[in-house]
Amino acid sequence: MAIVLYDALLLFAILFFATALVLPFNHGEAFTNSRFLFPIYLVCISFAYYGWFWTHGGQTIGLKTWKFQVLTMDRKPITWKLALFRFCLGGMSWMVFGVGFLWIFFDKDNLALHDRLSGTILRAVTDADFIAS
Repeated sequence: MAIVLYDALLLFAILFFATALVLPFNHGEAFTNSRFLFPIYLVCISFAYYGWFWTHGGQTIGLKTWKFQVLTMDRKPITWKLALFRFCLGGMSWMVFGVGFLWIFFDKDNLALHDRLSGTILRAVTDADFIAS
């Protein structure tokens, strides 16, 4: 959960900046419920953040800080398509009161539900991995 919190703080900063970029197009006014494109824009920015890091080394800044990496079940880097699938499943894991994350406590391999369904794993990165790369 520390990784999730760390990445959430960084993502919120990015989303604030992304909002500041589009505010001039809304004449500096707050976005209302009638502006349905704005939430879609923020979800796309969020996916870009996670997707880029997951497909380029498998580590967001939070994952890198806590020395974990996202890989496929056969320990290969994930593709953009798989990153999108994992991102969508992760969102659904949160929407159901975080049950997808609590799944870790019941899964035989300690995988979150979105990892189980997408065929991905969070692997601890060791010092030997840093030396090898």
